[in-house]
Amino acid sequence: MNIQVHTLHAFTKNGTGGNPAGVVLEADSLKREEMQLVARKIGFSETAFFQRSTVADFKLSYFTPNNEVPLCGHATIAAFYLLHAEQKIHPGVYALETKAGILSVRVNDTQQVFLSQALPAFYEQPNKKEIAESLNLPDTGFDPDLPVEIVSTGLRDILVPIKNVSVLNHIKPDFSQIREISKKYHVVGYHLFTLNESSDKVASCRNFAPLYDIPEESATGTSTGALTCYLYKYNKIQGNQQLEFEQGYSMNCTSSILSKLTIENGAIIRIEVGGTAAQMNEHLISL
Repeated sequence: MNIQVHTLHAFTKNGTGGNPAGVVLEADSLKREEMQLVARKIGFSETAFFQRSTVADFKLSYFTPNNEVPLCGHATIAAFYLLHAEQKIHPGVYALETKAGILSVRVNDTQQVFLSQALPAFYEQPNKKEIAESLNLPDTGFDPDLPVEIVSTGLRDILVPIKNVSVLNHIKPDFSQIREISKKYHVVGYHLFTLNESSDKVASCRNFAPLYDIPEESATGTSTGALTCYLYKYNKIQGNQQLEFEQGYSMNCTSSILSKLTIENGAIIRIEVGGTAAQMNEHLISL
């Protein structure tokens, strides 16, 4: 059996950068272990599989090279960009079934795709010393005004505030330690960021998820959603406006991730993360 896999870069900036993802448009006949095998052969951080849904317009399943995950932002952006590019959908709002719940996807007429994520959940604040050791980072490398905190808008991540962009880009992570700490706190990985006060980008970011065989990722939509909510909680941003985040600079693959919080009476009622994509290739994977 041959499976057609489209490969795209999501969260591109002027057609470059972004994070690669695989997309399978018709996966109803595939078993879970077959989807896992396809994702392993493609080798990207995530591959998304479209299936029929009885409760939404579409269903997506997401696989890393070694495991299934409930949600993946950049693979969702790639998947719906591809549907629109192949004229299988028109601009509009679609209901998407995932293992993180039924979410809303908005496709606009400029080929941007936005995914509504789950409302934020804020969890414990890991010890900074423990996180610093896993990053080979001195205690002075953190932003002193913000905590290390676990936040989820669908996937749990440890958000790590870094002092400045120079420190961020020179971090040499210890992936074995990060893997063990990720297990300990039941998180996908670390999302590091530093606020950009002299740029139109809100923050520059890096993402490490070695527990899922993703040492570093050049664009992470779910983590950007969690970070946006965190920054609102700590009064670093305002709601009801579109924000831009930068990721992947240290990988020579700079990506642009857009987000927007909708606020009513001071509370977050919607979080959307999105961007655009660029098509790469098509592959036939033999099972």
